[in-house]
Amino acid sequence: MLFDDGLQCGLFRLLQSDPMVSQRALAKALGISLGKVNYCLKAFVDRGWVRPIQDDGNRRGYAYTITPDGMEAKERICIRFLQCRLRQYQALQEEIEALRQETQERPLRIE
Repeated sequence: MLFDDGLQCGLFRLLQSDPMVSQRALAKALGISLGKVNYCLKAFVDRGWVRPIQDDGNRRGYAYTITPDGMEAKERICIRFLQCRLRQYQALQEEIEALRQETQERPLRIE
């Protein structure tokens, strides 16, 4: 795994919604550093998941096209991330229910 599934899924989703998105905008949206975005994009390119296409109007800008392999990877990664989040959600629901039952047995003291 290059980095966590949540980050990979988020990066795929942002690239899919706006292939011309800047690395700065990606960093802000994902809450990570610009260097980490650059590292992640390079890893995606190295894996063949995205292909950078230089924007002729902006010599420093790139568009990122998700390849067919990238679409397959996106699906796998996002499903795995969703399954993890659902397990966390279920565990949280169970914890909330246990706390509700526990607090119904004793009166709450709010200080």
